[in-house]
Amino acid sequence: MLRNVLILLIGGLIALSASAQTSSWPASNKPITFINPFPPGGAVDAFGRPLAKQLSIQLNDSIVVDNRGGAGGTLGAAIAAKMAPDGYTWLLGAVHHSIAPSMYANLSYDISKDFEPIAIIGSVPHVIVVNPTKFPKNDLKSIMEEIRKNPGKYNYASTGNGTSQHLTGELFKMQNKLFITHIPYRGTGPALQDLVAGQVDMMFDTLAGAAPFIKNGQLIAVAVATSKRVDAFPNVPTVQELGISNFVVSSWYALWAIKGTPKDIVDKMSAEVQIALASPQIKERWAAMGATVPKMTRPELAAYINQEITRWGEVVKKSGAKLD
Repeated sequence: MLRNVLILLIGGLIALSASAQTSSWPASNKPITFINPFPPGGAVDAFGRPLAKQLSIQLNDSIVVDNRGGAGGTLGAAIAAKMAPDGYTWLLGAVHHSIAPSMYANLSYDISKDFEPIAIIGSVPHVIVVNPTKFPKNDLKSIMEEIRKNPGKYNYASTGNGTSQHLTGELFKMQNKLFITHIPYRGTGPALQDLVAGQVDMMFDTLAGAAPFIKNGQLIAVAVATSKRVDAFPNVPTVQELGISNFVVSSWYALWAIKGTPKDIVDKMSAEVQIALASPQIKERWAAMGATVPKMTRPELAAYINQEITRWGEVVKKSGAKLD
């Protein structure tokens, strides 16, 4: 009897201790760190830094975005996976983390096992853009017919091997049985510059990256890879409207907790993220980038990420895509 009472008392003390720990999160004298596993100035920064700023106001605590770029986002993710799951370190990331398992043979972490997804913080559709001078007619069906008549003549730029822009192009080629040469670049800027200059013919870029060039007429948007038209570009048709099914592609950006972070902290951060994403400041900024925020519960998001891992793994395998 005494032994059972002691066990209950100890259990109660542990529960009280855990409750006190989580109820005091975040401590005002301890900053929160968002590890961004990509270099400064990229798309993850474009979403992560405004979100961190808004959350720091809501939580009344400083949030530092720590860029740990390298190896396609896998270096920073590996660092984050080894951090203490105490609610003071979180991982910012992107669709690239669903591609990495099939592109990197010896990852030291598992995105599904070592992290817990909190929320997609933004999603930007891909758009097929072409240089206005490269094709006889600048509509998607005519472009596809021209490519079929001249296999190997045309090429497409990407932001690098293994990126979502690269694999989106490979997916389009496979689904439509087209031969287009892939030209990898080191980043969005150089790829778009050469596309505008006519050094390459087309690109499967994110709408956020291509939008300024579409608006000023330097590039033509022939179709968006969405199920419905994008409000910011209502005159651009979807690929589904043009008879191409199963080609809905976006670059999404997300926040993960380190596996083992106390549930109360995870729940609180999750709720605060949703409040931040609904704020006028964030909504206005996201709209300017052509971004939306898909509505998903955390279990739905975990399932979606696993589906993305499978989807891109199949594209990598079938296309033979490799890193430099």
